[in-house]
Amino acid sequence: MSIIKRIIPVVMIAVPLFGVAASSYSNMTSMSSPASPADPDSVAIGTVIDEVIWVVGDEAILRSDVETMRMQAALEGVKWSGNPDCIIPEQLAVQKLFKHQAVIDSIEVTDADVAQEVEQQINYWLEMVDGSRERLEEYKHQPLSQIRNDLRDEMKDRQVVQRMKRKLVEDISVTPAEVRRYFKDMPQDSIPFVPTEVEVQIIQQTPRVEQEELDRVKDELRDYTDRVNRGEASFQTLARLYSEDPGTARRGGELGLVGRGTLDPAFATVAFNLTDPKKISKIVESEFGFHIIQLIEKRGDKVNVRHILRKPIVSDAAVDKALVRLDSIANDIRSGKFTFEDAAPVLSDDKDTKNSKGLMSTNMMQTGHTSSRFRMQDLPPEIAKVVDTLQVGQISSSFKMINQRGKTVCVIAKLKNRIEGHKATVTEDFQVLKDVVQNKRQEERIHQWVVDKIKTVYTHLNDEFKNCQFEFEGWFK
Repeated sequence: MSIIKRIIPVVMIAVPLFGVAASSYSNMTSMSSPASPADPDSVAIGTVIDEVIWVVGDEAILRSDVETMRMQAALEGVKWSGNPDCIIPEQLAVQKLFKHQAVIDSIEVTDADVAQEVEQQINYWLEMVDGSRERLEEYKHQPLSQIRNDLRDEMKDRQVVQRMKRKLVEDISVTPAEVRRYFKDMPQDSIPFVPTEVEVQIIQQTPRVEQEELDRVKDELRDYTDRVNRGEASFQTLARLYSEDPGTARRGGELGLVGRGTLDPAFATVAFNLTDPKKISKIVESEFGFHIIQLIEKRGDKVNVRHILRKPIVSDAAVDKALVRLDSIANDIRSGKFTFEDAAPVLSDDKDTKNSKGLMSTNMMQTGHTSSRFRMQDLPPEIAKVVDTLQVGQISSSFKMINQRGKTVCVIAKLKNRIEGHKATVTEDFQVLKDVVQNKRQEERIHQWVVDKIKTVYTHLNDEFKNCQFEFEGWFK
């Protein structure tokens, strides 16, 4: 878990990122061009020679751009709804339209946001190849460092496009009357199906770390500081070797420019008070563990630092003690001494749920609203496994898990409610239906914007695309 606590929400609009849906696998690995093989003047996409195949405004699309997107799609298992040799270039062209407008509207993204998304993408790819860095490098034909560098521009463009889209639809809202009208005469087979959802309460206790272990971690960090000060190793090297923050360790511990609000408060206080890049901070304790920090630069209200994170190890004895205490609490609740709702604010140390009587909630990225309803696959795996065996109102035995901050914690869970999968209704699932209508309105706005934008922006395509069935008309002028 990265020290950067804020995850930038992606507003999911019911239009694919580049404006074209993908639904059926077709010629994913083929490198053939849409031009006829019999045409001696055609150039196969697999040819080593690169060239400009499409121009949008002052932005060019190269054959290599198409191949890069094809390879990425293959790695992620994307399936196309038609000929990818036509779909991929059009997706890239639509992206250029949004980028063109973003420049006009001065849409910007931060280096920290880009760096975070780069690491998320690389971690996702590594999962696709069973965590093997070597297999990923072999597939991409590049070392990981080059993959990361190449991704920065791509992730920056992606975030710019997303923010441009959000700006285009930010004023769209729907009323309850519109929702009712939209679904009034809709056939039953077209009404959205709401999958089974659950509401879960938890009481969490964090096992106490022995003083001996705390001293060990602090001694390690002091040793790193001494080694840097003696010139035996650079801070970056030690971060790569020893930091337990995977999001930054690969970059030598560097966070990138970030604002105070995106950081753990204790970490931010020290980071923003650093003034000398040659000095290393004292040891800082945050909700993630213990750190040492080195200043890189300050720019306005943002700071760029390196850090090394070390996490104390919780002993089995401490875990067992916490589990026993939670089982005792669960038994007291079952016997009626007090309720789960009474116990959670007093006995739980999970700051995200204790003030809501233990009720878990999530921020819905698609809509921005908070919900206590989870699909099973959206719960932490350890909690989902336990909740799946419970009846409504039942309390689990205690169990151990790793929380979102990377710490070992012990938990008891109560299944407060289970809403079985069903066809959405206005009375029971108004927010679901409202989201459908709002996404539809956003989709229509985005589509019409692209149609209008094509008319006003210079575009030029190679003749090989003349027989393509594009989603949008007007590319050829």
